[in-house]
Amino acid sequence: MSGHSKWATTKHKKAAIDAKRAKSFAKLIKNIEVAARAGGADLAGNPGLELAVSKAKKTSVPIDNINRAVKRGAGLLGDAVDYQTIMYEARGPQGSALLIECLTDNKNRAASEVRLGITRNGGSVADPGSVAYLFTRKGVVTLPKNGLSEDDVLMAVLDAGAEEVKESADTFEVISEPQDLRAVVAALEENGIEYDTDEAEFVPSMQVELDVDGAKKFLKLVDALEELDDVQNVYSNADLSEEVLAELETDD
Repeated sequence: MSGHSKWATTKHKKAAIDAKRAKSFAKLIKNIEVAARAGGADLAGNPGLELAVSKAKKTSVPIDNINRAVKRGAGLLGDAVDYQTIMYEARGPQGSALLIECLTDNKNRAASEVRLGITRNGGSVADPGSVAYLFTRKGVVTLPKNGLSEDDVLMAVLDAGAEEVKESADTFEVISEPQDLRAVVAALEENGIEYDTDEAEFVPSMQVELDVDGAKKFLKLVDALEELDDVQNVYSNADLSEEVLAELETDD
């Protein structure tokens, strides 16, 4: 689940759990195949592929898997799989909105599974455009605080095109235009600042705060969608406060 609220920290921690690792690897491998199909197998001449491979390595995807994905995507192992990106829109509990990004080789399968995932887990399928207008594509870099202040981060990235630095309990998020994402990452690296993730994501223009009951239903819905093979990312405008997160952890 990708998001821009306090619960995003929970998501990043959850993503590290071994049970999620195989799914994470599969998504990264798919991104490599798509990039290789689009621009060829040469990393030096294919920036998109270089970025996809870099992300996979950062997440500890085995190098053999990466190399096979590059060759498969470029058609060097036979016919390459033709993936297409599809966006679905949904409403969650208490007026929350979700954008579901799929990367699939079978549009009908993806549509059917996403619809079932939504309706069986308390959500409702939204009409095209009724949710998407609430989101804007942005570059998002998430980094641990590690003793840094908001000013430390802002000074490092301001000249690289960063628009905003958002602070939560344990992390900062640096927001930029998607085309400035690489420059922001380079600026962090030049200043010796470690980061966890760097993605072009859909950021909500406004957020909907959920209570504990709504948060439980929302997380169940997101988990169900993220388990689907064709789903690459789930974006939402849901906001879970520190108090709600603390109560959820107590319930666990």
